Amino acid sequence: MAQEFVNGKIQPGKVVVFIKPTCPYCRRTQEILSQLPFKQGLLEFVDITATSEANEIQDYLQRLTGARTVPRVFIGKECIGGCSDLITMQESGELMTRLRQIGALQ
Repeated sequence: MAQEFVNGKIQPGKVVVFIKPTCPYCRRTQEILSQLPFKQGLLEFVDITATSEANEIQDYLQRLTGARTVPRVFIGKECIGGCSDLITMQESGELMTRLRQIGALQ
């Protein structure tokens, strides 16, 4: 079930971030991404604690991405990592380039 849930969220052309609301790195990731001009519906924050399968989701994210921690940021079908990876991409300009490539920005 966790695998279907995660795979159903990850889509080409969309940015999906798996989070826990109490996590400071998740909140920072949300702040960064929320400031960007995403097209309607192409940025989604998925609170895994809102499900009864948070542990199973994290287990599947570990199998899928190599890390169990949140946030897990997906640009299209590719996981770019967590908060520090997002910040590195933002500082280098790569984040905006990638978001434009998938057509996620206005």
